[in-house]
Amino acid sequence: MCSIGNVPLAAVLYNGGISFGGVISFMFADLIIIPILFIYRKYYGTKMMLVLLGVFYATMVAGGYAVEIIFGALGLVPDHGRAQMGEQAITWNYTTWLNVAALVLTLALLARFFRTGGREMLAMMGGAPDDMAGHDHSGHHARHDHAGQDHAGHDHAGQDHAEQDHAEHGHAGQKQAGREQAG
Repeated sequence: MCSIGNVPLAAVLYNGGISFGGVISFMFADLIIIPILFIYRKYYGTKMMLVLLGVFYATMVAGGYAVEIIFGALGLVPDHGRAQMGEQAITWNYTTWLNVAALVLTLALLARFFRTGGREMLAMMGGAPDDMAGHDHSGHHARHDHAGQDHAGHDHAGQDHAEQDHAEHGHAGQKQAGREQAG
């Protein structure tokens, strides 16, 4: 269920007697449903997924309590049983025209995306971040010296290619083998 899909369900729950803060917590809960947690795990790893689960859950609970207390103290909590689900017909009003404008803009952006090679870029980026853990640097790093440079555990000691141009690798101006690299 998406964020918009749980708004009518939240209204039904509120009519059924759940507290106003509970409804707010319910609406935040769509960030920690199982499919979303699987996506978090794929892109960020299991440890970060668990951190996100804990933070989102704590925020959901705290937000529900805060809304319940603050809105209750200010007398802003609506009466139970007054929320109504009305029948709506399609009408041509300002939101319709905004939707049409958004559709035209979306189609223009999609056309530009595909014309400029977006599909190929997405295909190239198809792997998860964890898929890059053991990737080969031999074609890139074998050409130059990184002695003394920390590149996330990559060992380049013992390679001396001081004559190589390091500007293309973002190392211009760094001291290397006792002399300034001109880039």
